Amino acid sequence: MEENYLIPANSKKSMLILGFFTFIDLIIFCSGVGLSLLLLIIAHSAGLKILILILIPGLVSTFLVLPVPYYHNMLQLIKNITSFLFKRRRYYWKGWCIRDEEKNS
Repeated sequence: MEENYLIPANSKKSMLILGFFTFIDLIIFCSGVGLSLLLLIIAHSAGLKILILILIPGLVSTFLVLPVPYYHNMLQLIKNITSFLFKRRRYYWKGWCIRDEEKNS
């Protein structure tokens, strides 16, 4: 029998909590939703504008841990975009030139 290995597409999901979250994701999600719930309990008879402001931490934390195709979640996508835009990049050319072979030997 040939030794061909087939890795299923969802093999990394077994390493995640509930198949979606890392530990950091759960901390972000629980702290945002918990803060919103705590503020809702404290300000139970507030106006509509205050209620919208109270819900913002929960909505932002939920947005950050939403799964996105080709990335783990929105937080990972935002990290990749910021590192691409703001980190220093150096590109070294190494081609298939005859001159490169002469320099190395």
